[in-house]
Amino acid sequence: MHFADFVSGSLAGACGMAVGYPLDTVKVRIQTQRQFTGIWQCVAATFSKEGVKGFFKGMSLPITTISMTSSVVFGTYRNCLQCLSQARGSGCGASTKLDVFLSGMAGGIAQTSVMSPGDIVKVRLQCQTESKRAGVDTAKPKYGGPLHCLLSIIKEEGIVGLYRGALPLMLRDGPSYAVYFLTYATICERLTDRGQKRPNWSGVMLAGGVAGTVAWTIGTPMDVIKARLQVDGALETRRYKGFFHCITETVRTEGVGVFFRSLGINCVRAVPVNIVVFLTYEVLTGFLKLCAPLLVTCAAG
Repeated sequence: MHFADFVSGSLAGACGMAVGYPLDTVKVRIQTQRQFTGIWQCVAATFSKEGVKGFFKGMSLPITTISMTSSVVFGTYRNCLQCLSQARGSGCGASTKLDVFLSGMAGGIAQTSVMSPGDIVKVRLQCQTESKRAGVDTAKPKYGGPLHCLLSIIKEEGIVGLYRGALPLMLRDGPSYAVYFLTYATICERLTDRGQKRPNWSGVMLAGGVAGTVAWTIGTPMDVIKARLQVDGALETRRYKGFFHCITETVRTEGVGVFFRSLGINCVRAVPVNIVVFLTYEVLTGFLKLCAPLLVTCAAG
């Protein structure tokens, strides 16, 4: 089993979230609240009412859970690649494009059970737009922080409430991670010189940025549905009866275009986030694999 991928994936995910969180907040607000009509209007309104802190609402719990989910994604991906290779009888030989696609999908689906609770807390805190600036009189926010939000959801909606939006989350991450890893592997393969195992660091950065953009292009529609189901009923009467009702009601009231309204910001955010993710992942994985024999030798001695 490839344990190094679980560790490096965990740290890579945390670094990526730290880089992309402010834009993620803007994305969630655009997806779920009609008061925001565009990226710059949302950025200006958030900064005006809440200051810089408004872009980092609810970050503490998700950055912990993203470490676990990224660990699951990268660890599952790498070990599925190995299993598929062994099933074909090719040992640890080169993986096929289908192997990469299926392993990426398995990693995306596997993370859902770990990711959903932290993700719903993140979304609900990001959608609290009450001002916290001095001298501004507004209603008290419903949630006092990540832990209070988590406990409130359990109290009001039960454990099941933590998994509200899990189906579109799975439908988002399964296909998008399949394409994500396939795009990354394909570009890296094209940019790798003969005799080398991977491209130079500029190639890794390019592959990571493109892979993230392609993945979000596929995953954005389901991301919109996920966010709406997660925030539904938090501050007002529940609007959606379920997954399919959310889709039909959204199309009826706002048109099909709403599913792609946040595509631009998702793609802009995906580039730096996934450059950081794959750089961190490749560096740490290489380091851990280099250190593994030394640790085994020291332990035996």
